[in-house]
Amino acid sequence: MKTNSKIVIAGGSGFLGRLLVERLDPEGVESVVLTRSPGDHRGPGRAVAWDGRHPGDWMMELDGADALVNLTGKNVNDRPTRRHRGEVKASRVDSVRVLGEAIRRVGCPPRLWVQASSLAIHGDAGDRICDEATPLPSAAGYPVNVCLEWEAALGEALLPEMRAVVLRIGFVLGIEGGALPFLAKLARFGLGGTIGSGRQWISWIHRDDMANLFVEVFENPALAGVYHATGPEPATNREFMRELRRVLGAPWSPPAPAPAVWTGAWMLGSDPKIALTGRRCVPARLCDSGFAFRWPKLAPALENLYPQRKRNI
Repeated sequence: MKTNSKIVIAGGSGFLGRLLVERLDPEGVESVVLTRSPGDHRGPGRAVAWDGRHPGDWMMELDGADALVNLTGKNVNDRPTRRHRGEVKASRVDSVRVLGEAIRRVGCPPRLWVQASSLAIHGDAGDRICDEATPLPSAAGYPVNVCLEWEAALGEALLPEMRAVVLRIGFVLGIEGGALPFLAKLARFGLGGTIGSGRQWISWIHRDDMANLFVEVFENPALAGVYHATGPEPATNREFMRELRRVLGAPWSPPAPAPAVWTGAWMLGSDPKIALTGRRCVPARLCDSGFAFRWPKLAPALENLYPQRKRNI
């Protein structure tokens, strides 16, 4: 990115947004974070209030910006009630629609729109290897339908002259946020065993590769369309948890059968299907473009995040 570039990051107060802002700040890029709680913003970047649904003064930040990144979306890991699922869908689709309205109101809209999506669009795919060309399921229920509507909303919101990149994001490994710190805590307390059958696939990407991917999208005008934002070597749940325990120096843990996961998830107010389902996704288009993963293998990736001096802490 060139110095003095301006990137507007909608929903940028979460784990991925902070990761991106921290990656851009040393390069002299101005990051504007659209957030519902600007008073809580800490660190680099400038926070601007928005609600993700309605036009407002925040729209002027898009005038003359180099790129728009939309990471908006309610956390899916909550008790799977009809109300919560409706909120998950609305937070994603409504944000795309209002951003589309905003870029039509400003004089000089961004030339690039980077839109977050999810590998969950492939559903519970079993052992099938999914890349960007894999046919998508239709009318497959939640969360597939949410993802399909999410991406369809982008098609309606874009200006014809904009370059658009959709990143279907997998499990981003980082100790600053996401699901990894919770899994590490379970492992340290002897609860980090195989979940369910252990055969469900986890499509993961190291935080550094995710941050570098954002920058690659900004800098490489040849990138357009849908990309799997995940590493090249997905792992089964059994493999992932075994490697995490090894890296942490955590003890062997008994497996958690599916009925126990359902019960525990309900007590914790989370969605058991997130842990019990998965998909084996690979980043075919990224690899074809020449993108180089710094951490393609799980063991070194986890060892980087949890070096020896931090283990057993």
